[in-house]
Amino acid sequence: MVKKSPDRKTITARERFLCACRCERTDRAPVWLMRQAGRSLPEYRRLRKKYSFLELVRDPDLAAEVTLQPVRRFGFDAAILFSDILVVPEALGQSYRFVEGKGISLSFSIRRSRDIDRLRTKGIAERLAYEYDALRLLRTAIPETALLGFGGSPWTLGNYMAEGGSSGEFAHLKEWFFEDRKSFDRLMAILTRALIEYFKLQIRAGVDAIQIFDSFGGMLAQQDYWDASGRWIERIIRALDGKIPVIVFARGVHGIWNDLAATGADALSIDWSYSLSEAASCIPSGMALQGNLDPALLRTTPETVARSTRRIIDEMKGRPGHIFNLGHGVPPDAKLENIEALVETVRSHRARPGGKS
Repeated sequence: MVKKSPDRKTITARERFLCACRCERTDRAPVWLMRQAGRSLPEYRRLRKKYSFLELVRDPDLAAEVTLQPVRRFGFDAAILFSDILVVPEALGQSYRFVEGKGISLSFSIRRSRDIDRLRTKGIAERLAYEYDALRLLRTAIPETALLGFGGSPWTLGNYMAEGGSSGEFAHLKEWFFEDRKSFDRLMAILTRALIEYFKLQIRAGVDAIQIFDSFGGMLAQQDYWDASGRWIERIIRALDGKIPVIVFARGVHGIWNDLAATGADALSIDWSYSLSEAASCIPSGMALQGNLDPALLRTTPETVARSTRRIIDEMKGRPGHIFNLGHGVPPDAKLENIEALVETVRSHRARPGGKS
């Protein structure tokens, strides 16, 4: 049964976002974008001339400032903490850095079972206290805007950890999954516990929702997805005990909607390669959907972006529980006028009386 939204005519961005997460009808779809903070913004690039990426992440004041930049500029309904999924491996003792032209490099690789012994499994929250501090600053600064925390899935983080950073194939963890399930499960269990601790820290800091990025979920065959990734996400969500909504973004994972629903997610974020309306027809009516404009469109023109944005809104046909977003992150060369066109198009598409678009 579709729930009613708050009775008064005007709701805050925070309320709008939470209504959508609960599949309640609201005035319009809330809008935010993955990777909305960072490389595409000139104000961010000015900061990067003074500070490294890691300095921005680890300094609560700077992290809060970068998080707020796109909200100030575009008026998004939600802000997502400026950070990186690799802060969790770092808290476990596997530090990371960015190497020009090569991508991510971790301090060591987990290739053998004994490498897991190098991980520090206690004190995760203490080592991530800077994230808590940044979120507390943000909660005070934007009381009427939804605030999102996030983290990578155990499967996605484990792939980076096994490779020791960026890789062409990310093959080592999959080999463990097929040939050494005991070691695979041990690593996944460590990551699951660390992520539960990390997400509980974010909840204490005041986030309204959490997004789990299963960015490498699409590397798995459909029959392997649950054992390799889905069940570990399910453990995390179950441990959070429904305190706040959880969004799962399993990039490239299509067709196994029962597995994705079984994670217990409140919302699924769908990449741009799959029809949002088709996904809506396959998942429970009480599960929200997020997405799913192709990020490449942000390199085109405002007219093209507006047309494609309207198509997605129309495709959802007023289905309660739609959060407008991209099908992946904002590209670094996105044109600001295109982001503006996207946001304005979503804002102008108001629901008519009776809840129909």
